[in-house]
Amino acid sequence: MTRRFLYVTRARARQAIERLPLGSRWALALPTDTQNNLRWFWLDGLFAVACDNIIITYLTVYILSLGGTRTQIGILSSLSSLAAALMLMLGAFLAERFGHRKQITVFSGGGMARLMILLLALTPLAWKYPAIVWIAIALAVARDAFSNLAFPSWISLTADIVPLEGRGRYFGSRNFASGIAAMVTTLLVGEMITRTGEPIGYQMALILAFVLGISSTFCFSHINDTQEVIAPPGKDPLSLRSLLSGLGQHPTFVALCVTAALWNLSLNIAGPFFNVYLVKNLNATPIMIGIVTVASSLSSLIFQHKLGDLADRWGPRRIQMISMLTIPIMPLAWLFVNAAWQIIPINLISGVLWGAFNLASFNFLLTLTPDAQRARYSALYQIVVTVALAIGAAIGSVIVTNVGYHAVFIISGIGRFVAGLLFVRLLRTPKTTGNSDISST
Repeated sequence: MTRRFLYVTRARARQAIERLPLGSRWALALPTDTQNNLRWFWLDGLFAVACDNIIITYLTVYILSLGGTRTQIGILSSLSSLAAALMLMLGAFLAERFGHRKQITVFSGGGMARLMILLLALTPLAWKYPAIVWIAIALAVARDAFSNLAFPSWISLTADIVPLEGRGRYFGSRNFASGIAAMVTTLLVGEMITRTGEPIGYQMALILAFVLGISSTFCFSHINDTQEVIAPPGKDPLSLRSLLSGLGQHPTFVALCVTAALWNLSLNIAGPFFNVYLVKNLNATPIMIGIVTVASSLSSLIFQHKLGDLADRWGPRRIQMISMLTIPIMPLAWLFVNAAWQIIPINLISGVLWGAFNLASFNFLLTLTPDAQRARYSALYQIVVTVALAIGAAIGSVIVTNVGYHAVFIISGIGRFVAGLLFVRLLRTPKTTGNSDISST
């Protein structure tokens, strides 16, 4: 009986592991090529998030260790957002005019952007203060620029890889695995930096991020793009005029852009300065920064599967609405902390809310962008986001320099809540999607 139980348990465990990259059993009826794409895309996300989490968590602290100031951190955030905005429309033009979405993504986002990470790690070998700070900022900006050049091709290809009926469950599974990778990587890297010291510990972390990023690129390169060369746009080539005239047909998408602008501006008033505040005001070590970050990843991880189910049953709009009305509490909670460890319970709650928001907002964007022109509309949306982030970082830099950290936390929280109310008022689930008009209900 015991042997039978163990056999059944192992078989079920093996089956669950095999289905995990597919987002559970819903994908078993899909064609073999589609299943293979889902598996490679799932692995791509695993390595990509581990890579990006190192950058997100430790890049600003690395620049601080090189002698950077909080004003320069704000400049970095603004320049990255502006560079991204410039590259997005070029990326949409390349995707629509020439196709080859996988090749563009692999070369730009998977190749050049990750090369910048390696160069960031090697910067102290060739430069000294103060030039080294500006060189590091330039490389970080270049990384974001190349990533965003690939974004329109990537999101257009993503919509074809993952069938609509299972996106919530699939991305819930993908985000679950990515969360584990991010959590483990962040803790190990934080401990390594703490033991090794500055700046060599950060250099080693960036080299690890480069290796993980190249592993992601390897996985993505195995995806089969069924529309490798997209048909020429014909009578509607990508231009500012055609883009603006087309917006009149998609009022819900316009409303999404408006709310996204205010939301992201408000986010980045405080966003670049949380880790700076941890280091400068709460004396956090790299390992403590890692623990604080992992708290967010852990709570998101625990609830990711449930969030995926809810996104499929409730629809992404409802999930995004709930998260946008509760996330504004998070920066306000920072007003009451006086030790780094006190951020942990804040981030445990934040991880669930942001996990819900990221899952829902991505799926909602895919729903609102027309199939034939997804590259241009996703680029336009991302331009709105990046310009808003740049403005937010610039405003935050002025406020934090002249007033202090608490002011940016308060203003960011208020702005986020107003954006959430705007989302509730303006956004409705579309009646139809794809190439047809998008209307409100």
